[in-house]
Amino acid sequence: MNGVWPAVKLSDVLRRSEETIELQPDISYRQITVKLWGKGVVLRGILTGAEIAASRQMVARPDQFILSRIDARNGALGIVPSELDGAVVTNDFPLFNIVENRLSPAYLGWMCRTASFVDECKQASEGTTNRVRLQEDKFLAREIPLPPLSEQRRMVARIEELATQINEARALRQQAAEEAKALLSSAQSGLTQSKAANKLMVSELLSEGGLRNGRSVKSTGIESEIRCLVLSALRNGRINIEDSKPVPILPSDAIPFQVQSGDVYVIRGNGSKDLCGRAGLACEGSERVIFPDLFIKVPLLKEKILPEYFVAAWNSSYTRTFIEEKAKTTSGIWKINQGHILSTPIPVPTIPEQRNIVVELDGLQAEVDALKRLQSETSAELDALLPSILDRAFKGEL
Repeated sequence: MNGVWPAVKLSDVLRRSEETIELQPDISYRQITVKLWGKGVVLRGILTGAEIAASRQMVARPDQFILSRIDARNGALGIVPSELDGAVVTNDFPLFNIVENRLSPAYLGWMCRTASFVDECKQASEGTTNRVRLQEDKFLAREIPLPPLSEQRRMVARIEELATQINEARALRQQAAEEAKALLSSAQSGLTQSKAANKLMVSELLSEGGLRNGRSVKSTGIESEIRCLVLSALRNGRINIEDSKPVPILPSDAIPFQVQSGDVYVIRGNGSKDLCGRAGLACEGSERVIFPDLFIKVPLLKEKILPEYFVAAWNSSYTRTFIEEKAKTTSGIWKINQGHILSTPIPVPTIPEQRNIVVELDGLQAEVDALKRLQSETSAELDALLPSILDRAFKGEL
């Protein structure tokens, strides 16, 4: 892996742990799992001995090295944290005591997250498709660069310093995005709550025909001429008709449920209370796309209220208060009904005022979207930064 420091076999610095425990049926035990790609050694769950298939398990201790025989080649490696002292694992997760007068656990913890170390695990894995497993003897025969302990400690300190800075930068980006979203929400509520605006019930704003639930059609996964919106099609007050799935329904039966440009929909059911009752505007329509039973179409009298304005006012914190008070949950799904929608008050200023509000909110939304794009780009850069740092560190360049 490196020509700067002497290479040693892993068998010289790792000793297989043989500590096991006989599980008692009425005692609870913490179980460990190891996430892929160096994401950590974490608690898998807590079960009684009676609920665990194997009656004898390996016992983990802090600062031991652990790997998954099946997924070591996918980066499922790490160091056992102190909070998982005494947790149990099956033999599919071998544990190794580290010879600490030669190898720092923290040094190994960072090294095992490098692409070169994971490649060593791939080289030590054998088997047919879906049965590839790490061969322990081959793994322990692999070599790693081993600088003096003092140099290991210096490297770990420097890596952790840089990792902290990366995490801080990521947190600041996330905070900025959340603040921008909160600002947009605040502006949305403030702009749509004009004191001069009349408050009308939704029932007073509907065109002929009234509210309409969508069509319930179960997708078979087979390609079809007609597609149906999925819940994720509604994001940030807009409907994306591309976010749909094929459904077995005749084009003639689909006509009453076709999505048309300018349509407004409210989600009547969702597993998240915050998403239940959210409204969205279809910016484009299609004869081939229908709306589902979990969507309620809200046909508006456009001489009274603009669809864009309705969506902004409906999704504001003012209206959300009414909706969340009315929402009911059964089996983990939050739902509202047509009656809840009809009886919800909406502030309705003049049409010119509505247009001005929509323009201002669109401008703010564009700024938030630009910030999100920047955050996404920066996040990708930050994600690539730590692997680059680790690569340099274990080449002796840090």
